[in-house]
Amino acid sequence: MSCLLLMPVPAALLAASDTPAIFLLCIAMTMGLLFYTFYFPLAAAAPEKDRRAFLLERKDVVYDNLRDLNFEYRAGKYPESDYRQMRAALEDEAAALLGEIDMLESGAAATGHPVIPPQRKRGPAGQPGKGARS
Repeated sequence: MSCLLLMPVPAALLAASDTPAIFLLCIAMTMGLLFYTFYFPLAAAAPEKDRRAFLLERKDVVYDNLRDLNFEYRAGKYPESDYRQMRAALEDEAAALLGEIDMLESGAAATGHPVIPPQRKRGPAGQPGKGARS
C-alpha cells in the first residue's frame, strides 16, 4: 500500500480541464458545510422552562441527594454530626421548594396567573438565615 503512495501520478489523470471542476466542487462543499453549520436554527435546543418546571426539577434533585446521603451515611462515609447538618440543609431546601411550588400552584389556580414568590433570604456562605434547623 505504501508503494502506491510513492508512485508518481500520470499526467493523463491530472488533465488541465479537471482543475476548475475540482475547484467548484470544493467551493460547493465549503458553502454547504457553512450553510449547514450556521443557517439551521437550533431545533434541538431545550424549550425555556418556567419557574414551576425549574422548581419541580430541583425538587427531584434534592430528593435524590437526600436518598444518596442516607445511603452513604448507612455505609459509614459520614460521621453523625456531618450527616445531621447536611440532612437538615437538604430538608430545609426541600421544604422551601415545596412551599414555593404550592404557592405557585395555588396562585395560578386562583388568579389564572402564576405568582412568583420572593427569594428566601440566606445567611453568609449560602447558609439558611434565621429560623433554620441546625
